[in-house]
Formats: sequence, structure tokens, C-alpha cells
Amino acid sequence: MSDWIAFDLWNECARMERPGYVFEVKNEEGQSLFTGCTVPLRLPADWKSPPMVFRLIEEPKPRHSTPIPAPLQKP
Repeated sequence: MSDWIAFDLWNECARMERPGYVFEVKNEEGQSLFTGCTVPLRLPADWKSPPMVFRLIEEPKPRHSTPIPAPLQKP
């Protein structure tokens, strides 16, 4: 992982991109977002404070979801 970078430099994210890596963006409240380089960055609706810092991290491995349970049999 890289060091945290001030969000003021987000418009330079394209030169930092690498295959297999994504950006972690963090706001003042400690909420995190994993994203590619998109300028301007679209923030989640539930973020109440603006992004403060970002860093390049290894892309998280995909996870399998749990299977959907079978429908209940009607009597």
C-alpha cells in the first residue's frame, strides 16, 4: 500500500493507476470507498463530509456470496 495523499491531488490519479490496484478514498468521518480513477469522483449518497485523503491499494480479491435459500414449500 502507498502513503495517504491529500485529496487536492486527486486530479493526478490517472498517472498513479496500475493494473490490479484501486484507490481507497477516505473522508473526515473515516468512511472508505474503493474506486478507479474517475474525475470528478462520484461520492456515495451517505457521505456527509468530503473526501480528505486517498491511496493506491491492491485490488481486493472477489468474494463468493452465500447461496440463496430455496423457497419454502407451501402446505
